[in-house]
Formats: sequence, C-alpha cells, structure tokens
Amino acid sequence: MAKFDLNDDSVVVVIGSGAGGGTLSNELAQKGINVVCLEAGGRHENSDFINDEWESFSQLAWTDTRTTSGSWRVAKDFPNLPAWIVKAVGGSTTHWAGASLRFQDHEWKARSTYGDVEGAALLDWPIDGAEMAPWYAKAEDKMGTTGTNGIPRLPGNNNFKVLHAGATKLGYKEVHTGNMSINSKPRDERTSCHQLGFCFQGCKMGAKWSTLYTEIPKGEKTGHLEVRPDSQVIQIEHNATGKVTGVVYADKAGKLQRQAARVVAVAGNSIESPRLLLNSHSAMFPNGLANGSGHVGKHYMRHTTGSVYAVFDKPVHMYRGTTMAGIVKDEAHNDPKRGFVGGYELETLSLGVPFMAAFLDPGAWGRDFSWFLDRYDHMAGLWIVGEDMPQENNCITLSADKKDAFGMPVANVHFDDHPNDDAMRNHAYKQGAAIYDAVGALKTFATPPYPSTHNLGTNRMSEKPQDGVVNKWGQSHEVKNLLISDGSQFTSGASENPTLTIVALAIRQANHVAELMAKNDI
Repeated sequence: MAKFDLNDDSVVVVIGSGAGGGTLSNELAQKGINVVCLEAGGRHENSDFINDEWESFSQLAWTDTRTTSGSWRVAKDFPNLPAWIVKAVGGSTTHWAGASLRFQDHEWKARSTYGDVEGAALLDWPIDGAEMAPWYAKAEDKMGTTGTNGIPRLPGNNNFKVLHAGATKLGYKEVHTGNMSINSKPRDERTSCHQLGFCFQGCKMGAKWSTLYTEIPKGEKTGHLEVRPDSQVIQIEHNATGKVTGVVYADKAGKLQRQAARVVAVAGNSIESPRLLLNSHSAMFPNGLANGSGHVGKHYMRHTTGSVYAVFDKPVHMYRGTTMAGIVKDEAHNDPKRGFVGGYELETLSLGVPFMAAFLDPGAWGRDFSWFLDRYDHMAGLWIVGEDMPQENNCITLSADKKDAFGMPVANVHFDDHPNDDAMRNHAYKQGAAIYDAVGALKTFATPPYPSTHNLGTNRMSEKPQDGVVNKWGQSHEVKNLLISDGSQFTSGASENPTLTIVALAIRQANHVAELMAKNDI
C-alpha cells in the first residue's frame, strides 16, 4: 500500500472519495500519477454495512452541523440536515440507489433551450452531448450500467410492477427497470444483486457500483494511490503567485497536518466544496479561493423532488427488491405547454417504516397519517427527479456564528423554490397519483421533498471566467492547479440522477490533467 510523505509536492491531492474524487483518484493512479485522497469520514467495508435504516444513517451520514435558510420546507423540518450525503470512504456512492442516466442533448444548453426564464440564472454548459458521449460510454462500462453494453436490466419487483401497470394504462411508453449501476449478473469480480432492498444502507454483497470497493482498491493496487480516511481538510493553501501548494487537514486524532501538493482536486459535494473554498480565503483571495467572479457557493440546485405513495387493497411489499429499479421517462422532455420548462423522471422508491414515519409528512400525526403507516405493506411509491432552476440567491455561505469542531464556520444552505420548480412538482404529483389511481389505489399521498441527496451547482462550469468558477475541464478559471471534481461543477441540473455524469466528467478530467502534467502545464 502506497504511503506518501507529507512534504511530497509532486502528488495530486484529491479531497473526497465519492463518485468524482474516488474515480479521479483511480484514473490518475492507473496513469502512474501519485495521488493522496483525503476522506473526512472513516472506512467501512461491505461487511460493516448495517441493514437497519437508523443505525446505518448513524454509521454513514454526514451529520456535522449545518444551518439552513430560505422558504423551502426542509429548512423547517430538518434545519440542521439539509442534505442526506455520506461521510465515509466511497462518499455517497455507498448510499446512492444506482440510477445512471445520461443527460439529454438539450439539457447541456439550458439557456439556449429554455430562453430567458425570469428569476433563473440559466447558462449553457461549455460542453455538449456529442463531446460527452465517449466519456459516458467509458463510465457505463466501468460501472456496469444495465441497459448498456449488452448488460440486461434488473428484474422488476412488485413496486415496479404496480408502476408499470399504471403508467402504461396512462399511455406512457418509456417504462422499464432503468439504467442501473447494479450488477444484474456477476461482473467485475462482483456478484449480482440479491434484491435485499437496503440499497441506501450500503450494498453488503457489492453488486451496486461504489468507489469504496471498485475504484479505490484498483487504484491502491497500482501503488500510486494512498487513501487517508478520517482526514478532514480545513483549508487549501497557495503561494505568492496564487498557485495551490497544499492542504491543511485534521487527522483522526484531531491533529492538524499539512500535505504538500502539485495539484489539488476538490470533490467534497456541493455543500462542503464551496465551504472549503470560502474558508480558504486569504489576502490574495479575500472572498474565498478561486472566487474572484463571486460565483463560489452560488446557483445551488437540489433537483425538483417529492414523492407519491399509494395504498392498495392487496399487499405490494414495495420494500422487497432493489430500491429504485423502475422509471417512467416520458415526462423528461422539454414541453413548455405543461406550464414549465425542463422535465422530470418518475422513479420507484421505497422507504422502510422508520424513514417512512420520518419523511411521509414531517411533524404530522393523527388518523390520516397513521392510516398510511398501518397499511405500509400495501403501499407502492415513486420519487420525482426534475430539473430545478439555478438561482443566484440559492447558495452556500459561511455561518456567521456556528463553527465546527476545528473552529471553522459551517455551511449555511439557502434555498427558495423557483415558480418553475413549483409548477413542475405539482404536475409530477398529479401524474404520479394518476398512475396509481389507474390501477385502483385506495388513497394516494404526496410527500414533500426530503433532505437533498442530489446536491448540484455552487462551483459551476462556464466558458467565461466572469460567469462561473471552473472551465470545461473542471479547472479553476483563476487557479490553474485547482480542480473541482464533483457535482458542484454542474452548470445546470438536468432531469437525470447526477452520478453517471459526475463519473464521466471525472474520467474526462483525469485524462486532461494527465496530459497537462506530462507537458508541465500544471
């Protein structure tokens, strides 16, 4: 196992080990580049995962204090938990459901496609679908995405069968068990899905792709990757020319260490990544590292979400089988005649009884609420994933009074739904209920959005430096050897689950960085 000296300034330091950071670390290591990957959380292997919702949440979730503001309901229901992400080696790829969807071509050009939407800070990506196609193909092959490369889709559980029956009765055509990075047959020295139904709690058999047991071990085998768990980065340092030179982090004992670096890649999710840049302010960068444009932390997106659950007269047992192997794609297109721009996906979703009690209608109680819980085994459910509008005022800032264990200001997450988001969600609620009503639902129930799992934007990619934080390669416009390698680089959110795109961008970024390093250009 590689171990690099703290003073070795030839290494690439990657902050975060999830979809972006874990993939980038392995891709660089495979090219013979020495990488130190710093992960704030611990390392839990497959056998450590817990098939119990609350215990697993305590084991994996990032529960460090954050604050919230804005009119979104999450700020009222979960003021210190605006996001449901993971603090562990593998990041949120241990927790994710596995849905792996490519952006549609028009979604790369949101400003050109949707026009001037009042109150939205729309911008075209500086890349497009044609440029990303080969990188998507590499990501799908790496991840073993079903429905691609001749890989069969997963079988449908009862939750999917109910969705399929209702959706096809309404005339929907694109209804199937999805493109999932979960093995439908043994692949990449990993077994196939056992249909246990605890996808969010970590896949104990390793059928679901996660950097924890794919990218990271492969990178470590090269001798060019060292992963340091329990290493929370506090600040990124730079020299008099503005070039990044290293990072300061707290080790497991809470002792501050400094790791020198040739290049630093930030992949801490769309909340922690801008927080780190803002906390790395200096005389040269008074508003935060790489923040001369003022865009660090701005344009936070979380997808337009919500759920619809239905109760039937016969048992469904939606919790048996893969959590999210079922999708209706027909509403993902752009059709402003519906009253909004952009589109949304409807995806099967089951929560266990503890999470259902917490998220069905937070704070509620009484006869209606308990009626649904009493009929939990007769329920079917779906989740809405829609393109929300980037807004400058939806942002990550530093708390004025709350600090973490290391004395650094925590992140405040501010979010207000755009009218387009509200219109899309209401349309999706209506269509979700109609799907279930079409097959005899006794009652349907629309739930509010949960704490965010798709956190996007805040260090957005732009062609012009004045419009964003990084260029088309995820490279800081201002600091050449500083990279953003996670969903915070998203210019717009699209209607698809983001992990496949994050992985594809990381593979592409690694290729570009290796070329720059070989030419001594970074």
